[in-house]
Amino acid sequence: MTEPSRCPCLSGNTFESCCGPLLQGAPAPTAERLMRSRFTAFSLADAGHLLRTWHPSTRPGSIEFDPELSWRRLVILDRAAGGPFDRVGVVEFEAHWRQGAERGSLHERSRFVRDGREWYYVDGDVE
Repeated sequence: MTEPSRCPCLSGNTFESCCGPLLQGAPAPTAERLMRSRFTAFSLADAGHLLRTWHPSTRPGSIEFDPELSWRRLVILDRAAGGPFDRVGVVEFEAHWRQGAERGSLHERSRFVRDGREWYYVDGDVE
């Protein structure tokens, strides 16, 4: 029997109880959960989930992944609204990466919108 794997978003939960169901198509209950699943999708190079959860008004035609870039850690810095009964939400995060010997981070305030039961990433301001 194998041990359950820890979720790449570092929520403290297993992948199967955290981002796994969202990557398989389950709706995210909050903007933060969608943000976490999108980080996990970037770390796993899951373009389908990223495109499916990107708002049609800003969605790119495709996503290219750099095989040398590894997303290592996600830190949620702030959140505004984005709950199960909200229509909009903002999640500020820092995503740490590694590319060969280089290390760095991406700091962004992401905007989300809920349409029906689905949360979508709209855009973000990189700081």
